[in-house]
Amino acid sequence: MEGEHRLSPSSWNRFETCPRMHWLSRQGLPRKTGMAAALGTAVHASIEDLLNLDLADRPRASMGWLPEEGERLLRDRWTEEKAAFHATPRHPRWKEERWSEALDGQRGGIDLLLRWVGVQGLAHDRVTVALWSRVQERVLVVEGEVISRDGRLGGRVDLLLEEVADDGTTTAWVVADLKTGRAPEGDLKPEVDRQLRFYRDILMANNPDAPAVRAEGWYTMDRTTWVASKDGVLEDAYLAWEATIPSEAPAEATPGESSCGGFCDWKAWCPHWLRWRQDEGRLDDGEFRDAVVRVVARPKGSSTVQAERQVFDAEGRLGDGGGRLSVTFTGSSIDRLDALMEQDAAGPIFLGSALARGTDWRIGHWCDVLAWSPIPDA
Repeated sequence: MEGEHRLSPSSWNRFETCPRMHWLSRQGLPRKTGMAAALGTAVHASIEDLLNLDLADRPRASMGWLPEEGERLLRDRWTEEKAAFHATPRHPRWKEERWSEALDGQRGGIDLLLRWVGVQGLAHDRVTVALWSRVQERVLVVEGEVISRDGRLGGRVDLLLEEVADDGTTTAWVVADLKTGRAPEGDLKPEVDRQLRFYRDILMANNPDAPAVRAEGWYTMDRTTWVASKDGVLEDAYLAWEATIPSEAPAEATPGESSCGGFCDWKAWCPHWLRWRQDEGRLDDGEFRDAVVRVVARPKGSSTVQAERQVFDAEGRLGDGGGRLSVTFTGSSIDRLDALMEQDAAGPIFLGSALARGTDWRIGHWCDVLAWSPIPDA
């Protein structure tokens, strides 16, 4: 089993947030996706397609081709991601209106690549085949695997770039990771900084004779680049690899603000987040809330149900006691409710990211509606 186990930056981040979150992510539970992830993947892939484009049969001075090719490749990837999005078990509504955001993300990536070869502010319809070929020549790897020699650590880097001096000699390799989200304010997020250093350090370990190597986050939204810090991470990465070796027993949960109070795809299968929020008095925090409920009344033909909030009693048993809610289901969430009610009309239901207005809650396409199926510690 150990020979097949590999630690990636994303799995390391999950483990650092909460070992139980990492363990649950490996149990084959229904996956979740969102519009931001799909958009980012489409942008990444279309930029990589542009870098792999064969331009040998085009005149070197040809202009006007880049915007058309870029939009064509992005549209292909957008369609591909849309299909994958709808095939993912847990997904919200696909937002076609975000196409313009994807197009701007791609243009941001192109701007950053042009800047890499010393060109700024040039309209994309003025980019010649010769100029884009120069960009391609300075990209050593597009979407490549970086794996430690022992196979225990690895991931995929977006770009490996060559930095050259005026005389054409190589001065550095640069690992560039494209980011389509909001740029940092002040410093890179710790998990992003660790991801970049992870790739850099494996590359350096695998290539002891390489030139200087640095890692950068390239943010397409505002066309900024952020350099990772210098400290090495491989020693900590191997400790994390050992700690994340797959096991049949659930890993320890570390309830807290970053796990139970924040983002986690696996709350419907973990009892600890509900216990933490209940003990901390946080059940009613925020405009969008997670809860476990039981439907107690559903008028015939109505999309609004009466539900009782479920909480733990002093003996640790789940039951009524959190108060009555009026919950309105809309769109695809109605179908998910119907399916759960057919399976077990009295069973507890996990509601994720419900829009709460006092005791009136609204469940939309963005929400999770899942059977509450916590996996016990032992």
